[in-house]
Amino acid sequence: MTMTLGKFNNYDTPIHRIDPRIKLISLIVLLVSVFLSYGTPYMNLVVYGGIFVLLFILTIVAHTSFLLLFRSLKALWIMILFLLVLNIFLPSTVTQESMVLFTVGSVSVHLSTVINVCYILLRLILVLMMTNIFTSTTKPMDMTYALEWLFYPLSLIHFPVHKLAMTISLALRFIPYLFDKTNQIMKAQASRGVDYHQGKFKDKVKAIVSTIIPLFLSSFQVSGELADAMEARGYDPDARRTRYRAYFWSLRDTIATIVVLLFLAGMITLAVLHPDMFAAMGLDLPR
Repeated sequence: MTMTLGKFNNYDTPIHRIDPRIKLISLIVLLVSVFLSYGTPYMNLVVYGGIFVLLFILTIVAHTSFLLLFRSLKALWIMILFLLVLNIFLPSTVTQESMVLFTVGSVSVHLSTVINVCYILLRLILVLMMTNIFTSTTKPMDMTYALEWLFYPLSLIHFPVHKLAMTISLALRFIPYLFDKTNQIMKAQASRGVDYHQGKFKDKVKAIVSTIIPLFLSSFQVSGELADAMEARGYDPDARRTRYRAYFWSLRDTIATIVVLLFLAGMITLAVLHPDMFAAMGLDLPR
């Protein structure tokens, strides 16, 4: 199983052909919309569901697979499951009006804590889907150009914008490499008798250390080879940059910009007005 986050998929889809600056702005708008409050908890879940449907459609259009992404993050999901259980049984804030769903011993699980857990899970899923769509439809150099364009105001105060954009782009591209290299090292260590699943806790720690050390050494080696390759090709981060590819604004970029602006206006309107569609339908949902 390969890691999809941070890996570019070379397809010719409408999303791939959109200007990288528009895709970066769209990613920022979607990330902000996920963390806005739209009134009642149920309205928040409805809005999150609408964003999920939108991202699911974009995933199909862009020929990306978010199911493969979620399956490849098994260790992350174990940590998330632990945090969700901890949040349910040790809630930080519970109102007196919150309905009790069930009781486990002396601990009462309230509806508000379950909704809060859904917030955490949905937000994480949406953020992963957004990042996966952006990285899988944007080439590394296009991503660097978009980041450099976004940080351009910082160059007015002599901030090294290009270096920052290049660093972020390279860091994102190292994610699938580290994941694949970790799998290779673990398989090689397992073939030599290292057991990652059984044994005492001390033995498991030693097994993890035997994986981390060669992973770090391999990462430093690849970083050095990448630096040598960039230097051999005449790359100078302090030199004035020129571009091999010229970016031209097209009609699809205008349409994408209008769609992003309408989406942003709609999210801001919902966040400011706090409409309650369930109250408008006469539904009194539990809290």
